[in-house]
Amino acid sequence: MAVIAGNWKMHLGPSDATDFMKSVDTASVPTVHELIVFPPAVSLHVVSSSAARDPRLQVGVQNIHWEDSGAFTGEISAPMAADAGATFALVGHSERRHVFGESDGDTRLKVKAAVRAGLVPVLCVGETLQERQSGRLDEVILRQLDATLDELRVAERFLIAYEPVWAIGTGETATPADASDAHAVLRARLEDALGVAGSATVPILYGGSVKPGNAAELMSAADVDGVLVGGASLDPASFREIAAATG
Repeated sequence: MAVIAGNWKMHLGPSDATDFMKSVDTASVPTVHELIVFPPAVSLHVVSSSAARDPRLQVGVQNIHWEDSGAFTGEISAPMAADAGATFALVGHSERRHVFGESDGDTRLKVKAAVRAGLVPVLCVGETLQERQSGRLDEVILRQLDATLDELRVAERFLIAYEPVWAIGTGETATPADASDAHAVLRARLEDALGVAGSATVPILYGGSVKPGNAAELMSAADVDGVLVGGASLDPASFREIAAATG
């Protein structure tokens, strides 16, 4: 089984999201693959309503606040996202960390909130180019994972997405070997924390300039259990082609 997740970021409002859901065709996607789309919050209910007609498609929210309610103008709580139809929640995406300044502590609180609301956390980790060039890859991704491990241990289910920051939206892509090396580091930490059997239930996805032309190769790499797709997930045909790739 592979997990193919599409993060639409700040694209596809309700009208465009409706068109996407009408156009996407999952008939050619292997039944062992799990499909998830992460629309912007304003399109969440539209997408979840449309996804109800196609059991192959699951829905997630791109971001949540760590409180369940309160005076937090512009924020969305985990219970609200669940009520709108979300099953998954992205947490710690590189853009949340590096554009909006979210800390490891913020990420920990958000994972806790997702678990509390019954959402499946998808924890994103990854290094910048400077951190990679200075030999700090393992240090960075393990720090980001360790910050949330106590909360993840009690989750019924969770996923990890490795996103090298230097490969997101740049056209640069980590090689399958690069992805495997980073995933192996994460897998070893999960085995230490959860045991071999527990770790085996946690998919580790690769994210970073995934396209139809490289998806199959990436998903065939050791320890790569799927992909988190950005721009290429905005086109129904492109997303279907990636999802139909075998890993």
